[in-house]
Amino acid sequence: MEPVLSIKNLTKFYGPIRALNDVSFNVQEGSVFGILGPNGSGKTTLLGIVMDILKASSGHYLWRGQPGSASMRQQIGTLLETPNFYHYLGGEKNLRIAAEVKQRGQEDIEKVLHLVNLYQRKDSKFSTYSLGMKQRLAIASTLLGNPNILVFDEPTNGLDPAGIAEIRQLIKELNSQGKTIIMASHILDEVEKVCTHVAIIQRGELMATGSVQDILDTKAVDEMVFELAADDLLALQTIVQQMNGVLKTTLVDNFLQAVFTNGVTATSVNRFCFEKGLVLSKLNVKRKSLESTFLEITGTKSER
Repeated sequence: MEPVLSIKNLTKFYGPIRALNDVSFNVQEGSVFGILGPNGSGKTTLLGIVMDILKASSGHYLWRGQPGSASMRQQIGTLLETPNFYHYLGGEKNLRIAAEVKQRGQEDIEKVLHLVNLYQRKDSKFSTYSLGMKQRLAIASTLLGNPNILVFDEPTNGLDPAGIAEIRQLIKELNSQGKTIIMASHILDEVEKVCTHVAIIQRGELMATGSVQDILDTKAVDEMVFELAADDLLALQTIVQQMNGVLKTTLVDNFLQAVFTNGVTATSVNRFCFEKGLVLSKLNVKRKSLESTFLEITGTKSER
């Protein structure tokens, strides 16, 4: 199947500064594709190029096999920055103005207000909306005209946990309706919980790309992480350090985190400790998170 978006060797210079370096990846139909990287990594620059706001220094991109064009961009709902809504108007009237500017989507207003759960507040002034509601109205404006592709830059930026959860659920619902969603984010937890695929970018370099699960599995094949507890944590740490295959042990709050080479099982850990006279009160195999994988790939959380 032809990719929704195909990026080939994109490079972008700002004077002597290289913001993107030879970046290539594909976005498949029906995916939630996260472009993940620290602040300043080149995510927004990349989205700006594929939406024809910025010009690449070299390389190219294709939307459904075709070069970017005005007609193609009209088929994409884009949220690269918060729209300039009128604070003294309600949500519905703001969307009517947005539809007039876009010259499409007037017939979609009631539907999108229901979709983003703002219909009951459609007549309330924008100034009375919470940050989460304002962001949901911004997403509603991208849905005018019923585009099948959505492009979001940091859609949960600045929101509280409740607002983040609302946007996360909305993105999942939009994807379940068949929309392909491309979103840039520096929030690892957000990408892990929402996205099906990811491209990890650091200092303009593509570090890894693929399905979220494939990236987790690829980086997890060399080691296993266990969370262990017993009445005497120091004695537990001493015993575990004697096991074959142990790489590292760390006391964390009220348990011991132990990293082993791949192949060590929960059964073998439990048996070893029991034979040494220590009964475990906790034994969990910890699934590797995207955060730990991200840090292994990039070695850093921030470019700044």
